[in-house]
Amino acid sequence: MSSKETKIVRSKTRIDILIPAIEKDLGTLPFVIDAVRRNVKHPIGDFMIVAPRKKRIIDLCIKKGCKFIDENTVLPITKSNIHYRSKRWDRSGWLFQQLLKLGGDTLCSSNYYLVIDADTVLIRPHVFKSGKKTVFYCRGWSQPEYFKTYKKLLKRKAPHPTSFVTHYMLFEKAKVARLKKDIESKHPTRSWYSAIMHSINKSKQFGFSEFETYANYLYSKNPGALLLKSARNKSLNMNVTQISKSRIKQLAQKYRSISFHKRKGYVIKSKAGGH
Repeated sequence: MSSKETKIVRSKTRIDILIPAIEKDLGTLPFVIDAVRRNVKHPIGDFMIVAPRKKRIIDLCIKKGCKFIDENTVLPITKSNIHYRSKRWDRSGWLFQQLLKLGGDTLCSSNYYLVIDADTVLIRPHVFKSGKKTVFYCRGWSQPEYFKTYKKLLKRKAPHPTSFVTHYMLFEKAKVARLKKDIESKHPTRSWYSAIMHSINKSKQFGFSEFETYANYLYSKNPGALLLKSARNKSLNMNVTQISKSRIKQLAQKYRSISFHKRKGYVIKSKAGGH
C-alpha cells in the first residue's frame, strides 16, 4: 500500500446507498452494511435495502437503521416477468437485481447513489468523488457477452478501456436517467428495461452487466470525467463469520474489498487495467 493511500481522504458529496438483496444474503448483508458505514468516506443520506418483502429482511433493516424497499415497487415489472434460464441455470433473479440498480435513480434523494452487492465487504476506506471526477474501481477481465449486449442496446461499440464489474459502483441519478433515455431512443417501441431484456442472448449465462453498461456509457461521453483505480477485490470461499479481524487487517494491506462467492464462467482480458 502506498503512503499516498494510507492517508484517509473524505468527500463532502452526499450519497445514498442501495443494496439489492434476497434472503440467502442475510448471512453477509449485516457485515456489508457495517463495512459501508465504516469505510465509505462520504456523508450518507438514505441507506436502502431493496429486497423481497420477507420478515427476516425487514427485521434486519430495522435493526441496522436501513430503509426497506419492496423490490416489486421499483419497476413496472417484477422477477416473474423475466424469463432468463436454461435447464442448467436460472439468471432471472440476477438480471432483475441489475434492473433494480438502474431503477435506483427513482428511489434516491441524493444526486448520487452507491450500489454494492450483498456479498461484498469493503475492508479499506473508499471515496467515490475526487474533485469533479467520479472514481471507478476496475479489474482486468470481463464477460464477452456484456459488450455484445452493450452494442445492441446503444448501437455502438463499448470503449471497453477496462472492466468495471467490481461489485460496487457510484451512480449519478441524472446520468442513469440519461442512459435509460438513450437506450429508449435507440429502441423506440420499448422501455429501457424491455430493451435490455430483448438485447440479451439468453442462451448465454452472463448476458448483461449494469456496471459495464453504465461506466462504458459515461466513458464514451467524457473519459476525462472518470478516475480509474484497480479494484483489488478478493473472492473467498468461506463463511463471513469464519474470517477473523486480524485476517481482514492482513487482507487490507493488499485488497480493498472481499467477496464471499465463487467466480464462474469464461472471461476476456481487457485492453488495459486500472491503476
